Amino acid sequence: MTNDHSVAAHWAGGFEEAGLQAWAEELRRQLTAPRVSLGLVFMAPRFFEHASQVLEILRVHARIPLLVGCSSQGLIAGGNEIEEQAGLALALYALPGAELKACYFTHDQIGQASAPDYWPARTGVAAHQTNGWLAFIDPFHVDSEAWLQSWNEAYVSQPVFGGLASGDSGEQRTQVYLNGDVFEEGGVALSVGGEVKLAGVISQGCTPIGETWTLTKVDQNVIHEIGNRPAYEVLAETFGTLSPQQQSRARGNLFLGLVVNEYLEEFHRGDFLIRNLLGADPRTGSIAVGALPRLGQTVQFQRRDVVAATEDMEELLDISRRELGGNIVYGGCLCCCNGRGRNFFGGPDHDAQRVQQRFGPTGVAGFFCNGEIGPIGSKNFLHGYTASLALFVQK
Repeated sequence: MTNDHSVAAHWAGGFEEAGLQAWAEELRRQLTAPRVSLGLVFMAPRFFEHASQVLEILRVHARIPLLVGCSSQGLIAGGNEIEEQAGLALALYALPGAELKACYFTHDQIGQASAPDYWPARTGVAAHQTNGWLAFIDPFHVDSEAWLQSWNEAYVSQPVFGGLASGDSGEQRTQVYLNGDVFEEGGVALSVGGEVKLAGVISQGCTPIGETWTLTKVDQNVIHEIGNRPAYEVLAETFGTLSPQQQSRARGNLFLGLVVNEYLEEFHRGDFLIRNLLGADPRTGSIAVGALPRLGQTVQFQRRDVVAATEDMEELLDISRRELGGNIVYGGCLCCCNGRGRNFFGGPDHDAQRVQQRFGPTGVAGFFCNGEIGPIGSKNFLHGYTASLALFVQK
């Protein structure tokens, strides 16, 4: 899948030095731009032992000055989602006027990041020098939530997209890549600055149901009252408004959406941070949620199923395309939850094809994640069951 500024492809074979060299050279020839600005690479675990050699082959033969990525069991290249026997995915991007800088970080550094100036000093990227970040993180040795919290403080209002790497399900081993280096813990972050910005879509796979409400009694992650009524009562009433067919699909798939920016005049799809309902007690009237909601926060119940997830993805992609207007989309990176894909949607290439329908043909590479990163409002969060699409866009 290619345009004038990006190209993406999938290598289905194993580690074959000559074959990979020829494949990388051919991919470079498909990109009509005189120079590559960036490469994104995602590799299946069967390449672990040869990862450093693969990176060197790609850098030399596709002439990539900056290469970042990670491992995953499932890959995305162009409009294709390769969920079995994945091989590797590579995308090349020509980003006119972009200022790109990548860094590697460790779990120990996250513990030291107690002041907002810590990360700019470590990365060499000041807050005013970046338009957004792409990040790929090992989920087993890094506290991703703590990292994201400190990153939000250092780079206020700058979007962060990406995801947590995956590997063999039987062992807690992943890899992250920066140029020729292979790391089995930590994370890599890529700053996109200059004349290119990051825009995107965070599709959390839910459709709102019922009305918006205000939280009126909260203790930690337990909500006692919504709109001065027992929270369970409001939940049951909302569930009762669904049709029998919708109720059947919603059982076990109800969530709570929490508004991040209360200053909006109206709340729409995309304004809510979706979190799990952990339990509901009809005796006490309370519900527990996988977050720490605030007293006075606006909420709305949500349901997640195939229909809701498709509707959410398509509407948010359409909104993004309208908002970008005439700005050139150079390419993208698509990070999807490993709970999406063929098993959830019942067919292949669900998310990747919809991205190409709206923004293609364009070079998009990505992977199936252990957790997805992306902004809701002006703050970045770790998500589940989500498609996080980052687009490289003319500023």
